[in-house]
Amino acid sequence: MPTVPYAARVVDAELDELLAGLPAVALEGAKGVGKTRTALQRAATVVQLDDPAQRDLAVVDPARALRGQRPVLVDEWQQVPTTWDAVRRAVDAGAPPGAYLLAGSAVPRDTGTHSGAGRIVRVRMRPMTLPERGVAAPTVSLAALLSGRRPEVAGTTTVGLEEYADEICRSGLPAIRGLSPRLRRAQLDGYLDAIVDRDFPDLGRAVRNPAPLRRWMTAYAAATSTVTAYDRLLEAATPGDLDKPAKTTTTAYRDILERLWFLDPVPAWTPSRNHLARLAAAPKHHLLDPAFAARLLGVDADALAAAAPARGAGREATLLGQLFESLVTLGVRVHAQAAEARVGHLRLRGGDHEVDLVVERGDSRVLAVEVKLAGVVTDADVKHLHWLQRELGDGLLDAVVVTAGRDAYRRRDGIAVVPAALLGP
Repeated sequence: MPTVPYAARVVDAELDELLAGLPAVALEGAKGVGKTRTALQRAATVVQLDDPAQRDLAVVDPARALRGQRPVLVDEWQQVPTTWDAVRRAVDAGAPPGAYLLAGSAVPRDTGTHSGAGRIVRVRMRPMTLPERGVAAPTVSLAALLSGRRPEVAGTTTVGLEEYADEICRSGLPAIRGLSPRLRRAQLDGYLDAIVDRDFPDLGRAVRNPAPLRRWMTAYAAATSTVTAYDRLLEAATPGDLDKPAKTTTTAYRDILERLWFLDPVPAWTPSRNHLARLAAAPKHHLLDPAFAARLLGVDADALAAAAPARGAGREATLLGQLFESLVTLGVRVHAQAAEARVGHLRLRGGDHEVDLVVERGDSRVLAVEVKLAGVVTDADVKHLHWLQRELGDGLLDAVVVTAGRDAYRRRDGIAVVPAALLGP
């Protein structure tokens, strides 16, 4: 059992609420995000299917493997997909609330399993947000901004660009972020190598030549926080190559990386009530954690911090803005999930108007979020938020600009300005 004290996660409250009323919950997400540690806080019996002995028993008799004091945690259930059906049958047979908790790090290649709809509720877990990392105590709640009451916005932080650059490279994976820089780089590299050498074969797509896949992943990393077309990613990954990978090959790359939750694109937002004209449908590219983008692109915290707007320009400055947006996006998605809201992005075809993140409640009303690296927010920075207000009217609950600045406040036009470190659930 781990000896390091458990660090509370935003998803804890969601899990506890669901397990109190539902018989089975599946906690899903990429390897290393902390699923097992979080699930262990609730489990009375643990079935670890990455253990050969327990896996063999589950293959022979899945129902028997699930016996024990409840809640029963089935860890890495995708190793024996029939355990999913065994849990579903137990639910159909009348299992009580909180009976089963499944944790999985990949969507199996061909499970042959029932979807579990109506029996097993899926909960996504992502890397640690800034509040979960203990970077600062949040003073502004995303749930409050979603309430539509236009809450007071206040607070000050000492977290600046150097700290954000460090957090980008440190990662939100609990077992990695506390290591020294050299060990952290080694672990991130090992994670990337394992995707190519082990995870792809496990999901039925052995990679005979890993170089094109690594180049494609690097091109995707360079496109973080953009809507770059996939054919342009391929071109960037294979400049000058006459013998490029087939489209079916790169589509398989993308599909498997999404099944591993390594790619985490933000879908385009489509309003259900107000049909805005000329909406674009391309997703905005994000990796599981911006630390992987930084590692694939060969930049460290010092290089990113040196590229701050006041200090430099060029490729690194642009990249810092992209990775900062990705860091903010990670937090917004985790906090939105806790508030039962979904996250998309808005962009008109041609790019006339775009909003970095649109957080939508169940009643289709939204919170609009822009991400700006600069600490000072100008009228030009909020023009798209004002445009969206005109388009949606009272369908826009609130609008916020998340920055790398120090102070949280509301502008005279009512738009909230919130440092990334001060935004919490």
